Amino acid sequence: MITIDNIASHEFIGLRTEITKSTNPQIIGLNGRIVDETKSMFRINTKNGMKSIAKAKNSWKFSIQNQDIVIDGSKIAKRPFDRIGGKA
Repeated sequence: MITIDNIASHEFIGLRTEITKSTNPQIIGLNGRIVDETKSMFRINTKNGMKSIAKAKNSWKFSIQNQDIVIDGSKIAKRPFDRIGGKA
């Protein structure tokens, strides 16, 4: 179960997110549902279509159990397999 305490070690695909801080001021406030994830990018379905956004240069807000949490993208800029703790 995803909680605000363990969200950084869970799957992000399917979660709604919003960019709260960025090196690119034009994308602050961009929000939508994460549909794919790589080591360095989120692919987000927004109201204006699909967007690929770098994880590391942004702060991401997630709402989990009616609580908001903001995560610095550099802390989650890993392959999903590595972040979740998968074993080969």
